[in-house]
Amino acid sequence: MRRRLLLFLVCCVLAGLLWIVFCLYQIGSIDRNPAISRYDQEPADAGIVLGASMWGDTPSPGLQERLNQALADYEAGRFEKIILTGGLDKPEYKYTEAEGMANFLISQGVPEEALLLENEATSTYENLLFSQEIMEEHGLKSSVIITHTYHGNRAYEIAEVLNYDRPGLSLTETKVLKPNQTVLREVLAYTKWKMDQIRLALGWK
Repeated sequence: MRRRLLLFLVCCVLAGLLWIVFCLYQIGSIDRNPAISRYDQEPADAGIVLGASMWGDTPSPGLQERLNQALADYEAGRFEKIILTGGLDKPEYKYTEAEGMANFLISQGVPEEALLLENEATSTYENLLFSQEIMEEHGLKSSVIITHTYHGNRAYEIAEVLNYDRPGLSLTETKVLKPNQTVLREVLAYTKWKMDQIRLALGWK
């Protein structure tokens, strides 16, 4: 009995290690995703900036990296509308992630009428689900998802499950987030997404 239990524990550890390796491969294989080159081929209707944490009234340095990428894309004419998606991080905060992003982009010269805000999302899945609803409301068909490189494959997988029409990816490398911490958090987030994906397929979510 003790031997079987030990064998079971060893198998669990090996399975866990294999899963971590798989997650790391998924995170690191973003360069092979065709959606990266797709966004540069023709202008899209909208860029979707996936939210990240606010630091009080201003976007965190990590979120500013995504906003700088969105700003460069917008100024290059890669889309006419920018969807900003993300809810309120803390009850005492003055702005949602979307509102904080809008304030930053307006301060950089982006006209307010170019911005569409989604103020409720609390996860990447909700970011893309609620942004899709905004696209439908405004008759927007094509999109570019703007986020960090480490986040790209998970965001793209979610967009595919939600039946986005061949979305592009515009990605930025982070220079402000700690690599080990970021990768560990993404492994956990990717694991949660795969569990959510199973629940979605079974109609449990």
